[in-house]
Parts: sequence; structure tokens; C-alpha cells
Amino acid sequence: MAATDNHFKLTMLVFGLLFVTSLHLTAGQVGTFFGRLGTNLPGPAATVSLYQQNNIRRMRLFDPHAPTLRALGGTNTRLMMGVSHSDLRDLANCPQAATAWVRRNILRFPNVTFRYVIVGNEIDPNSELGPFVFPAMQNVYRAIRAAGQGGRIQVSTSIQINLLSRWSPPQAAEFKCSVNWFIRPILEFMRDTGASVHLNVFPFYAYLNDRRNINLSFALLQPNSGVVLGGVYYDNLFYVIHDAFIAAMTKILAAASPLSLQQQGGGPQQKPDMPTGLESTISTGISSGGGNAAPAPQGSIPFDDGERNTTALSDGPISTLNNARTYINNLMRVVRTGTPMRPGRPMQTYIFAMFDENLRPGPEYERHFGIFLPNGQPKFPFRFQ
Repeated sequence: MAATDNHFKLTMLVFGLLFVTSLHLTAGQVGTFFGRLGTNLPGPAATVSLYQQNNIRRMRLFDPHAPTLRALGGTNTRLMMGVSHSDLRDLANCPQAATAWVRRNILRFPNVTFRYVIVGNEIDPNSELGPFVFPAMQNVYRAIRAAGQGGRIQVSTSIQINLLSRWSPPQAAEFKCSVNWFIRPILEFMRDTGASVHLNVFPFYAYLNDRRNINLSFALLQPNSGVVLGGVYYDNLFYVIHDAFIAAMTKILAAASPLSLQQQGGGPQQKPDMPTGLESTISTGISSGGGNAAPAPQGSIPFDDGERNTTALSDGPISTLNNARTYINNLMRVVRTGTPMRPGRPMQTYIFAMFDENLRPGPEYERHFGIFLPNGQPKFPFRFQ
């Protein structure tokens, strides 16, 4: 028994060293979510320490969490912080509420390196919160500028694939006409303020929604699994989804008139060619358990690129530990290079999530997205191709 225990400890040590090495090689580009919907998770101080031990320099929080913000103080970890959906209505309707929010959640923590405030995560334009996203973004942006933080903190929102009417081939991607009222002012705002749009790029969900046309290797970003879409070779599904967003955003902005920067509370004038230069940050991840018992909750648009006509595939479940290891390892490789629409441009990416969250709602696979075990050990080894 003792020999077995020693072998296990040695194996996990090797896993940890591989993990540290992989994150070091992509330092500054890859971060992780710290989600807290679990009953067995380490506390904020232990989690922040784990970030530092593994050289993870970026964190995303879904909402302000004072204990985590206190733990982050003085660590130089770059933070992407969300706004609680329950606050959107007040932030949209009352500039004073935005001022108070900034004072309470940012100014109280001067030693935290805030980089982004995400106003709304995958808000459905047709939901009751849809009309509040853009005015909330405006008010938070103005409050941040008034507090003297406008030069270092960007205001953005997070959008999902089902706002597109189609996404393959990427060049043909467009936003649904029914969401133009929602997405156009948001993209204009980010263009005029120089902010990055935050994209949720999840090949995992795309594969679950269209296993007939998407090969598992393509969804796992495996080398030599690419396809030609619209005359362009795409190495993996991650690149396809990212470039679909870029194409759709470019079309919206190319037809848009520049906003008056006075409406945004001031700011540097952007270059006329900004539509093709709008930057992006990305969230992605994959489940390592729970099977494929239910369709994905996000993005029901089929892949159907008009060029492929494969038969139903028998790839088995995607949410396995081995597939998660494969995806994360390949992700660490592909984010270092550009996509066909953005060649040579590394992609700032946040892996969802740091830990499994046993209280997360939805199908069982939603509770297995973590890359670390609650004891701080990596769930699987990371390595580069």
C-alpha cells in the first residue's frame, strides 16, 4: 500500500510540473475562471495562492466577491470581473448606482489589478435584462472614467454563438437581424472606447449540438483534423467559431456610423479602420465527465457549412477525462498563433473553470469543467504538442 501511495504522489508531482510548464509557456495569455458554485472548493486565499504557484496570471470572476478581491490584493493577477445580473437594471437606470458600484467593488481594492469589467454574461437580448445591458455598460464606463480608472479598465460584455444566424463558413457569418438592435450599439461602444469584445468559444457545445457534421477530433483541436470552409483551411473548430464572430462583428461595424464620443463620456478617437481591428478576449472549456445525456444549453445553430455532408459519427461521449486533457493541451498550443482572419495574433483566453462546481445547474456534464481538483492538484497533465 505504501508503494502504491508513493507512486501516486510521484505521478501527481509530475502532472503538476507539466502543468506549471505549460502555463508558463503561455504566460500572460491564458487565465482561468474562479467559479464558486461548489460545496467542496478551497477558499479565496488558497485559490489565489494556487494561481500564483502555477503562474496563472489572469483570473475571471462572474461577479464581485469581496473575499476574493481581498486575496488578490498585491498579487498582480490581472482580473476580469463580471457584474451580477441582479445589478444590471439599477446600473442601467441610475448613473449614481454605477458610481456606487465602482466605489464599492473597484476603488475599495486599490491593490487589485482590474483589467476588464464584463457587464452581462451571455444575456439573451429577448430576456427582461436584454434592454439593460448597453445602458449599464455606458454608465459603468462613465463611472470608471470619473474615478480616474478609464485608462486601465475596459468595459465589455460577453456574447454567445446563438446570436449568429450562421457561423460556418466563418466568412458568411452574420448576426441575426432580430438582435441587431442589441448588438450594434454594443459593438459601436467597444469600437469607440477601444475595448475588447468578450466571446464565448465552446467547441464542446457546438459538437453536442451537431455531432452529425462535426468530427470529434476537429472539436478537440487535434492536429491534422482540419477542413476547408469557404475556400479557407481551418485547422480546428475553435478557430472557426472565433472567426465567425469576427466576420459578423466586422459586418455590423462596417455599416455603422461612428458614435459621438461625448455620448460615451469622452475618450480617445479611434482610427477609421477600427472595424477590422476590434480586439477580442475569449472564454472556453470542456467537461471531463457527466456524459452527453442532454443537448447543449448554448448555441443551437448547426455547423452545416454547405460543403461537407458526413454521415452520423460514432465518436462516443466527448465529456471524458482523456478528451478534456486533449482539448486543454491543444488549446494551449492554438491560442499562441492567430486564426485565418487574425494571423499571427495570440488570443487572450480564459479556461472555464478552475474547479468542478457541484452546485452548477443544468445537465451533469456542467458540473465537470474544472481543471484542478479541490485539493489543488491538476486533474490531468498539461503538455504542448
